[in-house]
Amino acid sequence: MENISRLKESHLSPPCMVRNLPWKIMIMPRNNPNHDRQQKSLGFFLQCNGESESTSWSCSANAELKMISQKPGGDNFARKIQHLFFMKENDWGFSHFLSWQDLMDPEKGYVKDDSILLEVHVKADAPHGVCWDSKKHTGFVGLKNQGATCYMNSLLQTLYFTNQLRKAVYLMPTESDDSSKSVPLALQRVFYELQFSDKPVGTKKLTKSFGWETLDSFMQHDVQELCRVLLDNMESKMKGTCVEGTIPKLFEGKMLSYIKCKHVEYLSSRTEPFYDIQLNVKGRKTITDSFKDYITVESLEGDNKYDAGQHGMQEAAKGVIFLSFPPVLHLQLMRFQYDPLTDTNIKINDRFEFPEKLNLEKFLQDKEKTPANYVLHAVLVHSGDNHGGHYVVYINPKGDGKWCKFDDDVVSRCTRQEGIDANFGGHDDEISVKHCTNAYMLVYIRESFIGEVLQSVDESDIPDTLIERLLEEKRVEAQKRKERTEAHLYMNVQVATDDLFCGHQGSDLLDIEKANFRNFKVKKTATLMEFLETLSENLKYPILQLRPWPFAQRTNHTYRPTVLDIDRDINKTIQELAEGEGPWTVWVETLTPESNKDRLPLFDKEGDVLLFLKRYDPRSGSISYCGHIYMPIVEPINSLIPLLCARGNFPQGTDLILYEEVKPNLVERIEDYHLPIEKGLEELMDGDIIIFQKEESEHDHYKLPTAKDYFRDLYYRVEVSFCDKNIPNDPGFTLELSQRMNYDQVANAVGHYLGVDPYLLQFFKTQGYRDGPGNPIRCTYEGTLKELLVYFKPRQPKKLYYQLLSIKINELENKRQFKCTWVSCKLKEEKELVLYPSKTGTVKDLLEDARPLVELQPDGTGKLRLMEVISYKVFSILREDVLLECVNAGATKTYRVEEVPLEEASIAQDEMLIPVAHYHKDVFATFGVPFMLKIKHGESFSSVKDRVQKKLEVPDKEFEKFKFAVIVMGRQTYIPEDKEYYVDLDDFSPHSIQGGMPARPWLGLDHVNKTPKRSRNYYLEKAIKIHN
Repeated sequence: MENISRLKESHLSPPCMVRNLPWKIMIMPRNNPNHDRQQKSLGFFLQCNGESESTSWSCSANAELKMISQKPGGDNFARKIQHLFFMKENDWGFSHFLSWQDLMDPEKGYVKDDSILLEVHVKADAPHGVCWDSKKHTGFVGLKNQGATCYMNSLLQTLYFTNQLRKAVYLMPTESDDSSKSVPLALQRVFYELQFSDKPVGTKKLTKSFGWETLDSFMQHDVQELCRVLLDNMESKMKGTCVEGTIPKLFEGKMLSYIKCKHVEYLSSRTEPFYDIQLNVKGRKTITDSFKDYITVESLEGDNKYDAGQHGMQEAAKGVIFLSFPPVLHLQLMRFQYDPLTDTNIKINDRFEFPEKLNLEKFLQDKEKTPANYVLHAVLVHSGDNHGGHYVVYINPKGDGKWCKFDDDVVSRCTRQEGIDANFGGHDDEISVKHCTNAYMLVYIRESFIGEVLQSVDESDIPDTLIERLLEEKRVEAQKRKERTEAHLYMNVQVATDDLFCGHQGSDLLDIEKANFRNFKVKKTATLMEFLETLSENLKYPILQLRPWPFAQRTNHTYRPTVLDIDRDINKTIQELAEGEGPWTVWVETLTPESNKDRLPLFDKEGDVLLFLKRYDPRSGSISYCGHIYMPIVEPINSLIPLLCARGNFPQGTDLILYEEVKPNLVERIEDYHLPIEKGLEELMDGDIIIFQKEESEHDHYKLPTAKDYFRDLYYRVEVSFCDKNIPNDPGFTLELSQRMNYDQVANAVGHYLGVDPYLLQFFKTQGYRDGPGNPIRCTYEGTLKELLVYFKPRQPKKLYYQLLSIKINELENKRQFKCTWVSCKLKEEKELVLYPSKTGTVKDLLEDARPLVELQPDGTGKLRLMEVISYKVFSILREDVLLECVNAGATKTYRVEEVPLEEASIAQDEMLIPVAHYHKDVFATFGVPFMLKIKHGESFSSVKDRVQKKLEVPDKEFEKFKFAVIVMGRQTYIPEDKEYYVDLDDFSPHSIQGGMPARPWLGLDHVNKTPKRSRNYYLEKAIKIHN
């Protein structure tokens, strides 16, 4: 930089290309605002991609900024930076790199002839979001980051470069596999694209084949689990194929777990296979230290002696030793560990060294055929803390020391130092090494197997059928992409022909929502002539033998064909004719083969009208489509009669009744057949429909004697879905019913469909605010079905819920449902009872209803009682005369029916029934089945304990741990164990409380709850799974 003394503004150096991006040195004079105005300094920055307007690029770099001394023997001045350069921070450096005074100091020699020399050494990663051609720079491509897939891309690249595995994956037979569910096929697809694609490869189809949700499956689990599960899945899929056994052959080693007694001849050992080894990082400096730690012998002595069977408890040595190491060795470095102090997983960033070449001979029990010398093949690296961060992998693809960095979609060459030394972790004075960036998994390949494991894989190793399938998939996807990008240029034309009108039993000519149209994708700019040519080609009719009639929505909400002036509109575009974006619905009239003509008859749009004909048959209550006809509008209506007889298969001269179908629920009889068509039909238009039927003297015995009756009935028809309320997400069944039906008619229709008595059905409305059963519909409901469905929107599916009953609905509505639990004399909760006592009944009536449903003791009292249980404690025994309307269950309150035990059949003056409940330490943490116990005033508490033990059938050893306490109002008083206590009934009598109900004491059994319960952290413990 010349003329430095006159530097007034910022200056940029010419660009230097690093990693395909332009880098420049930027300098400027700066005044320090915290000092005198004379305190001037030099600003020195590094700028990256400064002129780009793109917002998506980024590039991480380390750099050394140097001021060169031009004095012989002088010292340069340097400062280091590390930064992620992106659009908003595209320069980085020092506003006050060097004071102006130091810059100009002749002793330092930075200025010579009023010029200075500045130098920057940049070490940049491959950039993201710019045109970085990984294939060109390295020969390999990356994997797209699809969000929340964490370590998966790193692992997939590692498995891909295990060439022997890749070759085996290609050879798996997948010809008949489902392309969306097959894991082998999805892996074949990813590997094939990694090998032959020029662009980053997507993994969505692979994760979809796993059956994984995006976040769910990756967040809670680590790379070891994914690796193990993926390899297990591949191994099971390879069974019975030509590549069976590839996974264990590559990855399986063996270790011996043993326990050897020190003073007697006794050895217990077990050979175990392993696919990876987990090594401790905490407190270890190198891999060798971790392996030594892994095989360290543990002494079992003192309280921890080993039970050696007939030899009794013995001092022993416990440990593991390796029997064999596999060709491909996966080492998991345990950097993520649970910290009991903070109750969270933490990441250990300590320095942990691993060599490029590793010898494991000393960790084997006996030497193997080839030395256990290993070469480092891959280093999987994580940057960040336990809660997130970034995953990359460094791979030595050919095992020759030439390393590449795989950072999702970007692959770049890197040095051995970047791939190995920079990932040891720990603190480093070098600014280029981040403290939280370190290796968490290593892959080593045995030197003697390196040629086999890293064998070349080319296209000849891939079955032709697989290549063809994958290329066809690509072709189809490209076609779909093209269609999506060009979709805005096309519109959909729905074509109806006469066959769609046949069989239609409703209003108009077809149901526009359900009709199975022929769909044509037509360019919006195509002319009517071009469209006619397309129709001619597809329908196999010459253009003169077909005529399009666009459907139009009339003001009375009918949907009918209308005339199109073909001669005038032949060159108009489809978009103009459709008057919108579509779909455009068209009826195409075609020449009937029996006409023996070569073209359709001419249609005079001024003097002719297009009429459609339907015949009504009251016997079957059905409509038949009888085609269409052009009629001059001045012709009398009776001129239609001969044609209608012919079309309806009636003898000529048959008397017919004619109707005009005006709109839904409006079918008008045509009275005067002598009037011309233009006057006999209301507001004559093309597309009008005439319905005819045979005139009969006696037709009142038909359910729907006239077409008018038929269409009125049709108007009220509605499709209703019925879902069983006791089956979650029940799709149910659909019936077509009349909205004018009453309760009995609906019940009969559903009962007939289900094959059950309609009075054994109960119906429920649908809740308005959410899809689910609402209030029950009483069997005395006097309204119609229409009133039950009033809250549904017009096109919303109509739905009611039902349940099957064990008693008739008219009886049920005078009863109430009562759920309680039957508990046998052994205090096991046996079954839930659903009873239907009378609403005005008493507890006695309820117990009588329960009697036939329970099994009483042969020699018992035969007397039942109802108990109120709240939070696993007996709150009260209900008297038999208590009205059931006063008995209501709740969230913590339940009811229990049991047989009164023989010993409790009579209670003397000096005896009392007391409630007993289980708890552990906290009196409010009750559990288990509570019960009643008879105690006698003055009896020793040891005899009470004996009765409790006998009732609960608890072994002596366990019962010794039970403590007993009298509990009232949440306060516990333990019964002393060191001296005999005699029962005092006053201790268990209700305690009066000021201003409230008396509080009743209960006997608490304080012991550990052995009933299994689900962990509250269950959702965090889900096993990682590949579902297919």
